[in-house]
Amino acid sequence: MSEKHPGPLVVEGKLADAERLKLDSNFLRGTIAEDLNDGLTGGFNGDNFLLIRFHGMYQQDDRDIRAERAEQKLEPRHAMMLRCRLPGGVMSPQQWLAIEEFAGEETLYGSVRLTNRQTFQFHGILKKDLKSAHQLLHKVGLDALATANDVNRNVLCTSNPVESRLHEQAYAWAKKISEHLLPRTRAYAEIWLDQEKVATTDEEPILGATYLPRKFKTTVVVPPQNDVDLHANDMNFVAIAENGELVGFNLLVGGGLSIDHGNKKTYARTASEFGFIPLEHTLAVAEAVVTTQRDWGNRTDRKNAKTKYTLERVGVDVFKAEVERRAGITFAPIRPYEFTGRGDRIGWVKGIDDKWHLTLFIENGRILDYPGRPLKTGLREIARIHKGDFRLTANQNLIVAGVPESDKAAIEKLARDHGLMNSVTPQRENAMACVSFPTCPLAMAEAERFLPGFVDQVDGIMAKHGMSDEHIVLRVTGCPNGCGRALLAEVGLIGKAPGRYNLYIGGNRTGTRIPRMYRENITDAEIVSIMDTLVGQWAEQRESDEGFGDFAVRTGIVRPVLDPARDFWE
Repeated sequence: MSEKHPGPLVVEGKLADAERLKLDSNFLRGTIAEDLNDGLTGGFNGDNFLLIRFHGMYQQDDRDIRAERAEQKLEPRHAMMLRCRLPGGVMSPQQWLAIEEFAGEETLYGSVRLTNRQTFQFHGILKKDLKSAHQLLHKVGLDALATANDVNRNVLCTSNPVESRLHEQAYAWAKKISEHLLPRTRAYAEIWLDQEKVATTDEEPILGATYLPRKFKTTVVVPPQNDVDLHANDMNFVAIAENGELVGFNLLVGGGLSIDHGNKKTYARTASEFGFIPLEHTLAVAEAVVTTQRDWGNRTDRKNAKTKYTLERVGVDVFKAEVERRAGITFAPIRPYEFTGRGDRIGWVKGIDDKWHLTLFIENGRILDYPGRPLKTGLREIARIHKGDFRLTANQNLIVAGVPESDKAAIEKLARDHGLMNSVTPQRENAMACVSFPTCPLAMAEAERFLPGFVDQVDGIMAKHGMSDEHIVLRVTGCPNGCGRALLAEVGLIGKAPGRYNLYIGGNRTGTRIPRMYRENITDAEIVSIMDTLVGQWAEQRESDEGFGDFAVRTGIVRPVLDPARDFWE
């Protein structure tokens, strides 16, 4: 191309081993089927350890008992985490009943975990039970295809329990995008559903024979709620409505939060605005973005392989022009849009269709029967009588959606009787953590198990300074891979080692600004002390309705991250 750009369109050099693995996999089959019959180990061998991720699973072990088992000369207790594909987070009560029963009977932990990817995942499935898990999903119209590794993952969609017509239209496009970008290989159906191999040659017209250079995430966003945190994602379709009807999307490309501790070639980045497209071009544009990243993404260094790095290397204008060329369109100027928040509306909300929607706060998204709070039983009882749908949110909560007035009292009673409508503080509502220990193999520090007690301490600080009615968007992740979206928080903690975190400050409430590292490798006690000081300053010096992150930037506690590729680490 004659057009000037900052760097090469394709990175030359020795390919990462993941590229060899994908090419050798026979379109994601590998020897997974044979491995399933290997009773000598509870895990998967060789390439299959990574290949199963394309089928929606991660091999994990219980790290709480890893040392004990090693002393006993036993291999780690391998079990799989399986993540469902659930575009927009919408499912029926009948589907919920099926997956909740499976979790109770066939997993080591008995829980269903709602994730901030707007889906659910099982933890602790033994290898011998994997086929039954996939076949259960298939039986109720679900699957786990392409929820991990180098593909387009579960497509998020703003939950929007108020404007039902607009949500219905946006959700329909989330499903269409998800289906359009799925792998075409029959490997999933052959291995997990025992479907016979079709005597044709596999082709992947969109993803390619070696799939994408790295994971790829997509959202459909309905302003003014940014509950999906669009700037954490590679490709984002911001819904533009006229008179309550969806007419098209603003496209934003190149967001992403994962970093590598100390590696200054990695950084968080917000997505870049490309322009507006009418609805009829949506799938063509989605395909063009994915195929451009497929062809131009860095396949030599996986830590620099995501779309955000491709945009920085070749230039936003060059990438955008290539998308226009491949899709056969020209972007119109961005249409006006504004975000006012990203939290869920906890409690009852009435939609414009006169149906009610009950958003239940689920701390850390963990559905289990706790002493005095039998959450799993409560949702089971609600699912048995609910005539609408369930919507999992990108904040790890659950919406009982589409409740007629006649059913409202009965559902509320069930929710209250089972601890699903306990009063929580604004701060707790706006805090979130990834899973981390004991199951995540990447975890460096606690997150899910750490968060409740830490929020207790932050609540105490807020009360001390007369700020109990306020909140700080607070996120904790056990490692720097970004699952808990700490790098879009007003206060983000990223695990560095057991009991130690890097503290980031300065994001905003709407999720459009990246925070900056404020202190490195500090203990939770040190973080609490810092929070006490800073919240006290915020309480005394804030301007009208000023959020904590905006206050921190305005008063110079931290400098804003303006150009992440160059100043994220400064």
